[in-house]
Amino acid sequence: MLRQASAAGRYYPASKEKIRSVITPMEVKGIAKERYLGAVMPHAGYPYSGGVAMAVGSRLDLPETAIILGPSHTGIGAEYAIMASGIWQTPMGEVEIDSPLAHSIMKYCRHIKADPSAHQYEHSIEVQIPMLQYFKPDIKIVPITVSFGKSETLADIGYGIASALRETGREAIIIASSDMTHYESQSDAHLKDSLALDAIIKLDAAEMLERIQANHITMCGYAPVAAMLTAVKELGAKRARVVAYQTSGDITHHLDQVVGYAGLVIEQTEESAQVTLARAAVEAFVREKKVITPSVEISAELSGEAGVFVSLKKLGELRGCIGTFEAHFDNIADEIVSNAVSSAARDPRFEPVAEWELPLLSYSVDVLTPPQPVEDTNSLDAKKYGVIVESGHLRGLLLPDLEGVDTPSEQISICRQKAGITADAPVKLYRFEVKRYH
Repeated sequence: MLRQASAAGRYYPASKEKIRSVITPMEVKGIAKERYLGAVMPHAGYPYSGGVAMAVGSRLDLPETAIILGPSHTGIGAEYAIMASGIWQTPMGEVEIDSPLAHSIMKYCRHIKADPSAHQYEHSIEVQIPMLQYFKPDIKIVPITVSFGKSETLADIGYGIASALRETGREAIIIASSDMTHYESQSDAHLKDSLALDAIIKLDAAEMLERIQANHITMCGYAPVAAMLTAVKELGAKRARVVAYQTSGDITHHLDQVVGYAGLVIEQTEESAQVTLARAAVEAFVREKKVITPSVEISAELSGEAGVFVSLKKLGELRGCIGTFEAHFDNIADEIVSNAVSSAARDPRFEPVAEWELPLLSYSVDVLTPPQPVEDTNSLDAKKYGVIVESGHLRGLLLPDLEGVDTPSEQISICRQKAGITADAPVKLYRFEVKRYH
């Protein structure tokens, strides 16, 4: 069976050349591609949500197959409908349905029915496919529309998808297609979307569903996302990360009624204890104005004394960075908490972090070795060593291995600027190493 494109010319361009001209500038260049278990991608028109979707696609080392779960906007066909065989056609070319995997999913998912009619005019899955073809022309798909339903039903679908992947041994990514809040003010969208995203990054489908109901969050693809979260957790996922977020208002500058768009990837790596503590410290302070006290039983990796820097990034852009050259506390845990709070609330370069920004933040924690004096730049290495430049009571510090800083001379120049040390003032140099945690 051939499923012809129905959204081309409306949600995205109707020719291959035009599609490429629109999405190529949206590709995120120079970023490492990785294998992820799952992702969330928006499905509005490319001028509105294409940049967020491409921020996800640019990071994906795509496997053979993409299972794409999308909501049904048309109401046509079965509530949970799969197209189990045939070809999907887009202006970028034809895409084969991974029929063995689709039939295995039906075997394990009693709720899912083969029903091509549910897909005939539905755009939520279709708009993802040309972008996937852009990165992997021979990608196969398994398209499934997932209507609103009980949490138990959505969980059963997720477990069934995980079981089918185990049975077939197929490498696949599970993509949930969803936009976020619909037609509310920019400020309300930020707040409501942050509530949903906070649950998603914790891989907590039940909490996401509860928050959506309690806060009247108009996230159209919550059912596909819930099923995806269950599946990826069953397959070993540890956390999700927001890689892009914006609203239609960021494009049109009309902020009274916007639609939110979020892009996430699902990872198998666990967050370090250092970053988990920094995140907990920031979230407690921003939400409750409370400084947490680390557990009395501090683990070995959080004990001992050391200088610590905590850096916050919001969707890849620096959002705060505060640290201590040397230890101010008798354990690393308290050092992390203090500097995490300062990074979020007291970095003079930025406004304090707002609650709605919390799900969009990523963290890194640098634990410093004691500074060692050096005689000259021959003992420095911009990738390996951080630098402290001291002149009288003035001191400037720069961490190692920073993007765009390639030489010790550049490090020293930046340290002078940060500390207000003139270019001709005599200085003492120190080097240190860091253990960086993500």
